[in-house]
Parts: sequence; structure tokens; C-alpha cells
Amino acid sequence: MRHLPCTLLPLLATLLTWPWSVCPGAESAAAPATPDPRLAPTLEAYAPVAARLIAGAQESDAAYRRLAELCDTFGPRITGSTNLESAIDWVLEQLRRDGFSNVHGEPVAVPHWVRGRESLEMLLPRPHAMRVLGVGGTIPTPPGGIEGEALVVRDFADLKARAAEAVGKIVVYDLPFTEYGTTVAIRTRGALEAARVGAIGSLIRSVGPFSMQTPHTGMMEQGAAGTRRIPHAAITSEDAAMLRRMQERGARIQLHLALENESLPNATSRNVVAEIPGREFPQEVVVVSGHIDSWDVGQGAVDDGGGCIAAWEALRLVKRLGLQPRRTLRLVLWTGEESGIWGAKAYREAHAAELARHVLAMESDRGAFAPEGFAFTGSERAQPWVRGLAAFLEPIHSGHITLGNGGMDVMELLQGGGVPAMDLVVDRTRYFWYHHSDADTVDKLDPKELNLCVATLAVMAHGVADLPITLPR
Repeated sequence: MRHLPCTLLPLLATLLTWPWSVCPGAESAAAPATPDPRLAPTLEAYAPVAARLIAGAQESDAAYRRLAELCDTFGPRITGSTNLESAIDWVLEQLRRDGFSNVHGEPVAVPHWVRGRESLEMLLPRPHAMRVLGVGGTIPTPPGGIEGEALVVRDFADLKARAAEAVGKIVVYDLPFTEYGTTVAIRTRGALEAARVGAIGSLIRSVGPFSMQTPHTGMMEQGAAGTRRIPHAAITSEDAAMLRRMQERGARIQLHLALENESLPNATSRNVVAEIPGREFPQEVVVVSGHIDSWDVGQGAVDDGGGCIAAWEALRLVKRLGLQPRRTLRLVLWTGEESGIWGAKAYREAHAAELARHVLAMESDRGAFAPEGFAFTGSERAQPWVRGLAAFLEPIHSGHITLGNGGMDVMELLQGGGVPAMDLVVDRTRYFWYHHSDADTVDKLDPKELNLCVATLAVMAHGVADLPITLPR
């Protein structure tokens, strides 16, 4: 053990005496009292490799320049758009130039919703043009738009209590951001709930903790066939709060909403796939991924261009350093994530026969900000290996492992094929400032932080792919 970095010795001692039987997510069968005896020598051997990967990731700003080229050249990449398919063509060509193996696109049927002209005006108590973004998948208004009195509510409970007042109104939800999982329900179900009580339109306070007059879009639930549907759009938090104050003062608020959006037949997109073949067990696969599609505003840099580039550059770094792990490293850039996880679902179906040989599925879709570690969903027996590899990331402060979580795309492989899932965790302080808005542009990410994401993914992905054992399920 004399070659193991001193900072790792306390952690390794902890790993060897960890009470794994009380960890969250423990298996029903009793886990071994101590980790595999191969763990310590494996970590000792991996130390110089991890150090090379961390240093190599920080040698230049190549990752950031590639991100800028992707986002500046192709812009936002909503499913069904020329932007998305042209970006995929470019990525495939660059991957071939990088020397990856098995570079190809895998077809995926995806929704094709097109944003048209949109406007929202307050007519009373004073004329005021308001910023607005139709929520993805919303129906259009009738030609010429709709006009109605606003009813401002906080949430679904408030709407239910005031249901009689909502008939013929445009419901405005003014729910301040707390955390995404709670607040986003207003965006996804707001139109359905407002339609049930007889509203003619639905507006939401954009899902985000900070705004500079930036509305945020995103996906909505459509309801079952035959469900009454009404136009659904997002406004800024500033305007939502203003409308609430006006209503509390007893003012009559009259709005005019016009949306010229259109839902077209499904289009065909592609998941991007490229590989570094394993030298001993090429049939066993570690997936490293992000999603290449975005919403149709901003540049899709934070969500999820940065995640795609981080995953791509992590594998390119492995190649550049001449490393070839025992197992295959497979880059997958999912399509159709924003409109319903369509790429991951298609991959799960197309690769169903080989999911038993997928060792781990990793994802980066939280914004390529300063990395903190990973969320891991897998067996208790796998945890010592994952924690041991994560220890090499402590010098760049990205070695923390939390249990029981994963990204939306890789969770499809976990739930549909039992593949252990891992999600890159980053500092999300500013993530929802820009999420699904025109503010999601390249300048919001930092080249050094992006490089640290590359390093973090590379160390974990290569480490798992090169273990002397297959990561236990």
C-alpha cells in the first residue's frame, strides 16, 4: 500500500470496515461483512491512472471550445428540428475523426411540436405586453387568440377552493419556486387541472428561483384521449407576482393570449453511439451519457450540451492517454429526453438482449457546473468499489457518493433492465436560473468547471470498466 496516495488511506480503512448491511438500498440477501479482498490492490494500481486522467482533463479548454462550437453553430435542438438533426450529423462526424469505434446513430421516433408566434397582453388595469413562452406540447389558441379575466391562484388546492370562480377565466398559477420536483407539477399538470374547472387558458409562474424577465418552458401532460385541452404557457415570476398583487388589491385583470403553436406527426431522430472497445470483455459495457436534444430556446448549453460534451470528452481523454479498459466504454447521447425520454426507451428496447451485460449506465444531465460526486443506484456489494474509485476524486472535490438516485435516461435502463445507474452530481445553485429559457447559453458555463466534470466522469467510467471483477449487481 506504500504507493497509495496518503489522502486515500483513511478512506480505504473505512471501506474495509464499513457496515454495509445497514446502507440504504441494501439487498435482501446478506452482503459480505467486508469488501472483496481485491479492492485494496485494485485501488493502489489505479491511483496513477486516476491522477493522469485528472491532470489530462485540465490541460486545455478543448471541451469548452467544442461545446461552444456545438451550441453556436446549431443553437437549440428540439426534437423534429433541422437544428437537432444537423447537430447529430456533426457529432457523428467529429466522433469518427476522434477515432472512436462503432460510431453510428440509432433511429428513434420523437414528438414534433413547433413553436409559432406567441403574445400575451394585459389589457386591464393598464396595457402591458408580457413575456410568454408556450409550454412544450400546448395546443394553440384559436386564430386571433383568447381574451379573458385572470384568476390568480397559488396551487392546485387553491384552484380547487376557487373552482366556481375559474369558469371562463384564464387561470394564473403564482407558486414561488421551492424545489423542482414540487414546483414543476404546476407546469406539467396545470392545464389539465384548470381545464377541469372550466378555465379557457392556463398560465404558470415560470419554474425557477431567479428571473430577469425570463420565462421558462418545459414539458406538460396532455391527458387521456378525449380530455379537454386548453392553451398553456409560462410567464415570468415578476409578472406572476404583479398579477397576484393586483388581484389582492381588487383590480380587474383582463388578458389576451395568442399562441400559434402546432403539433405535427412524429419525426425520426437518432441516439448517438460511439465506443472504446474493451480489451478483455468487450461484450460488457459501461455507458457514459447525456442528452443531445434541448428545448427550442437559448442554446441548450446547460441542459444538456455541457453534459454531452463532458461525457464525450471523458471518453476522448481515455483514448488520448492510450488507455483501453477491460470492458467497453460506450458513449450514448440520447435524443428526445425533453419530450419524454424517447431515446432511452428506444435504446432499452433495441438493446434488451444485452442489458444483462451492461455493467453501469452513467449520465450527466444536471448542468456542467462544479462537480461534487455521483448519485448511485445499485447493489450493496457494488458500493465499496464505487466509493473506492470516487476517493481518487477528492483532490478535485468531486468524490462524494449518495445512494438511491439517477438521471432520467439511465433510470430507464435500471427499471427496464436492472442496469446499475449513476448520475453526475454538480453544484446546482444556478442551474434553474437558466433551465429551459433563453438564458441557457454557453457563457453560463465555466471552462474549468467543465474540465472537472470531464475528469470526474473519466475517472469513474474508466475505473469501473477496468475493474478486475464485473461491478456486482
